[in-house]
Amino acid sequence: MKFKKLIIGGLIGITFLAQSSINVFADATTYEIKDGDTYWKISEKYNIDLNTLISQNSAGNNPYLNVGQTIQLPYNPNERILYKVISGDTYWKISQKFNIDINILLEANNANSQTMLNVNDVVIIPKFHNYKTHIVQSGETYWKISLKYSVDINELLDINNANEYSELYIGQIINIPDDGEVNQSNMDTKPYITYTYYTVQKGDDFWKISMKFGIPQYELIDANNMSESTILNIGDVLKIPVHHVPVKSTPSSTYGEYLDWWTEAQYVVPIGKVFTVRDFHSGKQWTMKRTIGANHADCEPLTSYDAAVMKEVWGGNYSWDTRPVLIIVDGRKIAASGSSMPHDIEYITDNGVTGHMDIHFANSTRHKDGKINYDHQEDIKVAAGLI
Repeated sequence: MKFKKLIIGGLIGITFLAQSSINVFADATTYEIKDGDTYWKISEKYNIDLNTLISQNSAGNNPYLNVGQTIQLPYNPNERILYKVISGDTYWKISQKFNIDINILLEANNANSQTMLNVNDVVIIPKFHNYKTHIVQSGETYWKISLKYSVDINELLDINNANEYSELYIGQIINIPDDGEVNQSNMDTKPYITYTYYTVQKGDDFWKISMKFGIPQYELIDANNMSESTILNIGDVLKIPVHHVPVKSTPSSTYGEYLDWWTEAQYVVPIGKVFTVRDFHSGKQWTMKRTIGANHADCEPLTSYDAAVMKEVWGGNYSWDTRPVLIIVDGRKIAASGSSMPHDIEYITDNGVTGHMDIHFANSTRHKDGKINYDHQEDIKVAAGLI
């Protein structure tokens, strides 16, 4: 993600954002009169009360304007921000500066994708939310920040035009929902479970419902004191375990969280989850999906391109050799270990490989005998910065 200078929160009394290059104005800004301008046209263009505009410019006795004349544009900072265009600006660049949808910005200014801007033009920035700011520190991810402020991860990603693959950089400024409050108790606490309820729909079975909620099928069955042979009927209400896995601190942003497979990692990376794999040593990345797996994650490259990158990481060959990797998912970075040898069942049939690959997390085991693979476990600790 590129570094963004975001202007958020209440702008009343702002003092040019400590010499920021974003030229926003709290009380009024200057406007240079162009051919055909009148006070009425300007009031309509910038949604300013005509009498207020005239009064601001002491023009009650002389409401006439001359080309090149400069006037003041007052505005209500609770409704919009006024921005003065600088060299190189386009509507697209301005939309990125202010983290606003380009179409909303164009509509607010009666513009379109072909509209040109000139230096010192004034652009309306619609203001829909009051957000707090957060300056990114070393080792932080969107997930950690969402827990720090007790805000929903999806809302945090949404208001920052980010997604689960977006990374953060030290010093980057991001938006925090206004109701977010720092909650240090969320950091490095133990995982815990709450419950919700689900009404069985037509076509549901235990497997489909467990996939929907990202939990193992056996856990869903046990939570409802049922068995695999239990018949589900439309309208039945099931108790659904919801796993809360707090973020764990890491030695630095280079490393991933050390999450136990059984109580943490399998719920952060449930079956059906798509994520980025980063090779710890080379930094090369590819995309995979967890398609099955109980004792560890059985995963498949999403595309043939991803399969080729993975193969390249292992020296151009598919291999059982283990490598420390980082799993980037939902703004989190998890320490893991992978091998690249395709084997057994496959679910993705157009990715250039036949079968799935193994990804292990802390304390995960082999499927064939339920025992620890110590090579994987050592590489996981490397990716976590523990050795």
